Amino acid sequence: MRTVRRPGRPSPGPLNDAPVSEAYADLREALGEPVLGAELLDRALTHRSFAYENGGLPTNERLEFLGDAVLGVVVTDTLFRTHPDLSEGRLAKLRAAVVNARALAEVARTIGLGEHVKLGRGEETTGGRNKASILSDTVEAVIGAVYLSGGFEAASTVIHLLFDPLMATAARLGAGLDWKTSLQELSAEHALGVPEYVIEDEGPDHEKTFSAQVQVGSSLYGHGTGRSKKEAEQQAAETAYRAIAAEHGDVETIIITVG
Repeated sequence: MRTVRRPGRPSPGPLNDAPVSEAYADLREALGEPVLGAELLDRALTHRSFAYENGGLPTNERLEFLGDAVLGVVVTDTLFRTHPDLSEGRLAKLRAAVVNARALAEVARTIGLGEHVKLGRGEETTGGRNKASILSDTVEAVIGAVYLSGGFEAASTVIHLLFDPLMATAARLGAGLDWKTSLQELSAEHALGVPEYVIEDEGPDHEKTFSAQVQVGSSLYGHGTGRSKKEAEQQAAETAYRAIAAEHGDVETIIITVG
């Protein structure tokens, strides 16, 4: 039996009578077909807004707590073993570039996780399926569900599948995945003062677009845009970082992004 979807409306999840093999089949495939109990996966996708609107169902928050810990261990272990010459401080920066809400949300988008999250009506109408906070929390909850279903090795396999490309990019870019931090450090190095961001927004509350510029010293740099203030600020910070590094001849600190 095929699930019938109303046009233009994402499915909240599998029908109760759907065979386990068909439940979230595309998501399971994107995760590498791990050992993953149907009930645990369903709970991992249950946002608190949906739970509250449906009689207080269990939410994914406990699984998120567990998945966050498992993700942290696997990423930390991988970075430690892959980069034996890096200091604790550099390793911490790499880990922060991988394990943060923005990065996790991007991982979620690559596997289409948002369309499977079970949301309440309020979150549904305000773009919850693409909110970085909801997506990142759900990624961690799914990892927690895999850990409980198949153990540490199963969870580690999923994490490597999803996060190895991001860890490789983080190593290549250094702190570049957190451009705001990199810009602040570069500004301090050249005694330019603390960067200050100028933010503008347009559009209705549920569909705002933000634009950002950053002032460093007496100069205004960048024109970042994004669905959130943080995303716009990161883009502006990247532009400012590159410009300031070039102005001061910091050839070694100019980070080249490999597309």
